[in-house]
Amino acid sequence: MSRYYVFSGFISAEKCQQYYRGEVRYVIVTADSGERVQLAFRHFQPYISQLGIRGRFRLTLTENGEFLQLEKIS
Repeated sequence: MSRYYVFSGFISAEKCQQYYRGEVRYVIVTADSGERVQLAFRHFQPYISQLGIRGRFRLTLTENGEFLQLEKIS
């Protein structure tokens, strides 16, 4: 059984550049449920644009809290 977290992601282009320079490795997001989840910034890489990261996302974890998938839903 998997666990799902839905959240809005707004990360500036400057913060994304910090990731590429190796200064940022993790992001803490607050799900709609109020739970806070830490995940590796690299999972956001496919969703980075010139504006940074903007949108709604669904994070899927295993029962043990291991990463399965991050998908942009809007």
